[in-house]
Amino acid sequence: MSDLDLLTQSLARNVKRWRTERGFTLDALAARAGVSRGMLIQIEQARTNPSLGTVVKIGDALGISITTLLDYEQGPKVRIVPPEQAVRLWHTDAGSYNRLLAGTEAPGPLEMWDWRLMPGEGSPSDPHPTGTVELIHVTKGELALTVDGTEYRVPAGSSASFEANTPHTYANAGDVPVEMVMAVSVPGVH
Repeated sequence: MSDLDLLTQSLARNVKRWRTERGFTLDALAARAGVSRGMLIQIEQARTNPSLGTVVKIGDALGISITTLLDYEQGPKVRIVPPEQAVRLWHTDAGSYNRLLAGTEAPGPLEMWDWRLMPGEGSPSDPHPTGTVELIHVTKGELALTVDGTEYRVPAGSSASFEANTPHTYANAGDVPVEMVMAVSVPGVH
């Protein structure tokens, strides 16, 4: 079975599990996440590989991290994630990518990401739920971070934090790859 098949099956099982645990019908989760009921049915039946944006919306609506949605099984109190098990959810032919390094549910979803953006590339993000905070540390290059229409430059060695409940974009306007580590904290669903 391929990695993609394992991810598709894990996503199917976990979306259904967490939707049921939260007491959401398919219609309720579809409305909360802003995705169609048909898409949720296809995901829960492992018949589709949804986009990263769709997975993020479903995780946000359920109040859980992408790590939890894609996790094969519940791990021990200490979880070591070897480099080869980091989940690459987005990439381009030019070499840009992000990798979900680790995540947990304490008290809401908390994720840590490894990003690379090649020169001239960017990745937009829809607004996350109110209370979501992102922390970024740039290790190489200069990140062009746009939050709610305002661009901020974050050079190597610098960090930034922002409330992520508005549209935001990570981009590389420079000549060298941008490398950064990002943590995302999403409030739990009550």
